[in-house]
Amino acid sequence: EALVKESGGGSVQAGESLRLSCVPSRLIYTDYCMGWFRQAPGKEREGVAVIDSDGVTTFADSVKGRFTIPKDDSKNTLNLKMNSLEPEDSAMYYCAAGIDPFSTTCPGALLTGGMDHWGKGTLVTVSS
Repeated sequence: EALVKESGGGSVQAGESLRLSCVPSRLIYTDYCMGWFRQAPGKEREGVAVIDSDGVTTFADSVKGRFTIPKDDSKNTLNLKMNSLEPEDSAMYYCAAGIDPFSTTCPGALLTGGMDHWGKGTLVTVSS
């Protein structure tokens, strides 16, 4: 059984909004670091946003001011709220959780993708 499951992907027009949800297993939800990554066809995977157990968030420059990463502790859910979507945001989005705190920080994991647990991804397509 997958330890991390994403949902909420779909097709939207540029300028519209979309919310992705991630439901890690309860044990993983308490991990120090969780976040979202994406990979567009022909491109390398890149970090979108991460959040640590204190609620401190780090965002990629390309999504700052447009995306938020709220946690719903009552539902053990990590969300990615995406506003003002652009065609360049089209990608497979992955939820990930858990880092080795001896080898990286949570903000560092945004850059390296050094997360322990990964979902299978959910596709987001933004049309112009």
